[in-house]
Amino acid sequence: MKRQKRAHSERAFARGYMAGTTGRSRSLCPHGTGEARHVWLSGWREGREDHWNGFNTLAQVQKLQSY
Repeated sequence: MKRQKRAHSERAFARGYMAGTTGRSRSLCPHGTGEARHVWLSGWREGREDHWNGFNTLAQVQKLQSY
């Protein structure tokens, strides 16, 4: 059975969100330009905001799964 691939934008957002919650710099974005970079940075910004607001790890995982 073939495994369906996730949408690239969903994966980029999730990876950006995880990078933001761990406090990594946005300059570490793996995408040079384009839509993937925009989506990754959006996830990073949201992750940083949640980190600053004091979301614990469980709340971050639940929020990420809801996307």
